Amino acid sequence: MALKPEPTAPFHSVQYALRVLETVSRHGGGVTEVQIARETGLPVAHLTSLLLMLRREGYVEQVADGAYVIGDSLILLGSGLTRREALEAKLQETLTELRDSVGAAVYISRYIDGEVKITQFADSPLTPAVNEWVDFRSAAHASAVGKCLLTQLDQNGRRDHLSRHKTARLTSRTITSERILFSKLDSQPATVPVLDLQEYAVGTVCAAVPLTAGSAVGCLALSLPIEHAHRLRAAADTLNRRAAPVVLSLAI
Repeated sequence: MALKPEPTAPFHSVQYALRVLETVSRHGGGVTEVQIARETGLPVAHLTSLLLMLRREGYVEQVADGAYVIGDSLILLGSGLTRREALEAKLQETLTELRDSVGAAVYISRYIDGEVKITQFADSPLTPAVNEWVDFRSAAHASAVGKCLLTQLDQNGRRDHLSRHKTARLTSRTITSERILFSKLDSQPATVPVLDLQEYAVGTVCAAVPLTAGSAVGCLALSLPIEHAHRLRAAADTLNRRAAPVVLSLAI
């Protein structure tokens, strides 16, 4: 099930979005789209789609005269000691919306202190989370989440991880050869979701896209039962397109 590179990969727009937020923040009384374009150097056509995303996520608001001001989400994320709680709440809200949009359980995973960790997820009775029948920390070679995180490590980082977590065969589709695994990771296009087609668990397919915010290694993923495998391509494409607000939240 090959996926074509997604031309609107989320990370291309996040840096621009941060510049837009900086510009709006400098103008406490509001700033027009034309002025934002002038100060950021962004084409108006590109800026319009960014402002639409930022309005949808609550980072900016448009007032009566059409000018833009900072929104509640950005104010809340800057609220001192409550910033971490506010960020987690905002991410959870975004994940819940994404879950409903793709019709699948969705996850944020980070590579922390040499381990794969699911930090947040959103599921429901209709979109159940994957059954963690083998600890995700030991299954990076087989899961979409793990492989996506490993693609972001250098060769030494990958070898260090696999020296602590051996490539056990979890299903008949699991890659256990380090050479083949590294070759696949090296050939993985950055703009194409990483797939797990029953490599971690029989009856489950998954997709993951990297979340690059600063030096942090992370990913956004989804899982589907095998009877919904025909939806994986469309769901993965939506995941890729909708990752920008998640990256933005992590970068702020």
